Amino acid sequence: MIELNYFLLLSGILFSIGVTGVLIRRNAIIIFMSIELMLNSINLSLVAFSSFLGNITGQIFVFFVMTVAAAEAAVGLAIVISLYRNKETVNIDEINILKR
Repeated sequence: MIELNYFLLLSGILFSIGVTGVLIRRNAIIIFMSIELMLNSINLSLVAFSSFLGNITGQIFVFFVMTVAAAEAAVGLAIVISLYRNKETVNIDEINILKR
């Protein structure tokens, strides 16, 4: 059986990659993918703790996080498509919708 430390290490690495993607990249689609990567790393740690503790609560909570992530992806993709139709770019630096 794989120890809990390895799962948490992998979860931390995935979360760090996601944070780096959000902070460095300027493409809206890549930012949404990085946010999804961070949510999946959190899901991995929840399942790992749930298995380690022998409690199913963490695994049930993962289903709620996955539901929120699916809704976030759908709404985020709709926003990106709308911005692309109006501004013809998905680069965050070039989109300034609050200015006149």
